Amino acid sequence: MSAHATVDTTQRLQALREIMAKPEYNVQAVVIPTEDQHFSEYIAQCDERRAFISGFTGSAGTAIVTPQNAYLFTDGRYFLQASKQLDQNWTLMKQGLPDVPTWQDFLSKNLDKNTRIGVDPTLISASDADGIQKALEPKQSELVSLPQNLVDLVWPDRPPRPANKVFPLDVKYSGESHQDKLKRVRAELKKEAKAIVVNMLDEVAWLFNLRGSDIDYNPVFFAYALVDQERALLFVNEQQLASSARDHLGPEVEVHPYDTFFSYLTHLGAELNASKGSQKVLVSDKASLAVAEAIGKDKIVVARSPVTDLKAVKNEVEIEGFRQSHIRDGAALVRYFAWLEEQLEAGKELSESQVADQLEKYRSEQDLFMGLSFPTISATGPNGAIIHYDPDPNDCAIVKKDQIYLCDSGAQFLDGTTDVTRTFHFGTPIAEEKRAFTRVLQGHIAIDTAIFPNGTTGYLLDPFARRPLWEDGLDYRHGTGHGVGHFLNVHEGPHGIGVRIAYNNTALKPGMTVSNEPGYYADGQYGIRIENIVIVRDAKTPNNFGDKGYLRFEHVTMCPMGKNLVDTSLLSAKEREWLNAYHAEVLEKVSPLVEKDERALRWLRRECSPL
Repeated sequence: MSAHATVDTTQRLQALREIMAKPEYNVQAVVIPTEDQHFSEYIAQCDERRAFISGFTGSAGTAIVTPQNAYLFTDGRYFLQASKQLDQNWTLMKQGLPDVPTWQDFLSKNLDKNTRIGVDPTLISASDADGIQKALEPKQSELVSLPQNLVDLVWPDRPPRPANKVFPLDVKYSGESHQDKLKRVRAELKKEAKAIVVNMLDEVAWLFNLRGSDIDYNPVFFAYALVDQERALLFVNEQQLASSARDHLGPEVEVHPYDTFFSYLTHLGAELNASKGSQKVLVSDKASLAVAEAIGKDKIVVARSPVTDLKAVKNEVEIEGFRQSHIRDGAALVRYFAWLEEQLEAGKELSESQVADQLEKYRSEQDLFMGLSFPTISATGPNGAIIHYDPDPNDCAIVKKDQIYLCDSGAQFLDGTTDVTRTFHFGTPIAEEKRAFTRVLQGHIAIDTAIFPNGTTGYLLDPFARRPLWEDGLDYRHGTGHGVGHFLNVHEGPHGIGVRIAYNNTALKPGMTVSNEPGYYADGQYGIRIENIVIVRDAKTPNNFGDKGYLRFEHVTMCPMGKNLVDTSLLSAKEREWLNAYHAEVLEKVSPLVEKDERALRWLRRECSPL
């Protein structure tokens, strides 16, 4: 669906409200989050309940439906898209703006007293539910765990849950066996609890060195895991396990049917109750209310999953995989931008979607390619200002030579995951565009060259990227960087660079991957973003104040940065030096891979020549 199409939700909402009023449910509000039961960012089509009921297809947002009204809460990345997609039944709640409550606060502050608020307990986190319930008490309102998801009952042609093949990831790519990973998890458990529930799909995939394709762009599969000091249980649809995956797991991993997970937790909770000991089960802060209720709320410890932290720090094999996959990805990008420039010079009419397909073709020709890591944001002119724009193949703009073109794209390779944004102008940019681009470039360079003490969080580094923009009274409504999985999800926690206070909870550590992507968006005109993936490394400094040790970033993305958009009068000598050195590195690493494509090699040499 395009970023423009509006869906008529009148009948869907009417059907939902009729069910809400039935005596067996009797709820006066229903919360419909984006997430699936594993709190995945990208979800399978069968879990796109919020998109179905609201018509809004962005990847973040929560819907609340009452008998009279319907509200859609989302953040700054999606204000424009949501305002275009929501029909007259919906009120857009722009989270982050003054006087706009979070959806959680809205339930306690804006709804009437004595309201029964229905939730699917598998889709709301235990910690969220706890906080909301406490806030509801003064109003005598309550959260009600529904036995069925009410949206499913009004969604006649809901797609089936995917069940694609699961395959092992060779240790030559993962750098560590699943047996060794389990040992590390058990060492963490000793400090905390009797067992751990692993509910995030990328954590299960990482822990067992398995990959799948149940969710588009994310090499994961539907599964839960439970690990204690003796046993490792994997709850998965057994038909999905290729024989190689079964052999790979070996005798130390017990495989159980996916559908038996909650009954197993209930059994485990009963065992813990009977033992009358103080032992508890460690449950992730991203685990659902249903998990907490199955084990028993007094038998769990809610904390960040140790798997999240272990997975975030890449080993040397994974880091080398990131380097190599980004060089191959760079070759595909160089071939693409050279081709696109030639097409536009020749006056060809190509849509945003058609050119994105050509980029995918070039990527698919690279070694170890497994698919894209997210839908390509291919945006010309004003569409570039829609931060998470997704061109509709049937109805999108023609790429114009005289407009800024923003392309944010990425791939999954067996040895790494890529995510890169480049902004080009294939004609003659105006002074305002060049100035804005240069401010974004300066922010990008500030992060890339930052040196900072151990213990520093991405929250503290974020202003480095914004300072050059602030000088011109500019800014952007998204984070500066997110973690990236290794042949896993393109967005990965727990760390990141941004203004979200959560990013202040996790210090950056050597081996973490993070994107560096400041931007600027002029609504209705253009968008600019420059994104590289960087890896946190130890820094050699002349001194070591406080014996803290210092850190730096190593960039792995290899693609030129649109020199004709640079206003060189704004650059310092050091910034100019950085850009020339970066382009020299790109030329050296990427040119051997495009030798046979004369057009690409010519373009690469020109774009990488010194300023």
